[in-house]
Amino acid sequence: MVSSSSRGEMEKMGIDQLKALKEQADLEVNLLQNSLNSIRTATVRLDAAAAALNDLSLRPQGKKMLVPLTASLYVPGTLDEADKVLVDIGTGYFVEKTMDDGKDYCQRKIHLLKSNFN
Repeated sequence: MVSSSSRGEMEKMGIDQLKALKEQADLEVNLLQNSLNSIRTATVRLDAAAAALNDLSLRPQGKKMLVPLTASLYVPGTLDEADKVLVDIGTGYFVEKTMDDGKDYCQRKIHLLKSNFN
């Protein structure tokens, strides 16, 4: 909501100044919307990772499975150690964690991201 002092200032502005103000406000809204979309996308990816960890923890050692290399390319593999996972902590760095610590990491990140858009 525009305060009465801001409204008074806006009434004194010329057309060009109002257009510039509108463009600036539109840019800020677009930036905020893009940021919110990025947070939601990251949350969806972390939800999928948490579900994959949960599924992986239920599989027995030695289980044959398809391992994703990309979103559409899978190779056959065998589950060797289900109690250890590599967690992507950003900028290309991975940390080895236990399965429970990996699940906890995902849940904490999901909670952090959701707190940013709720």
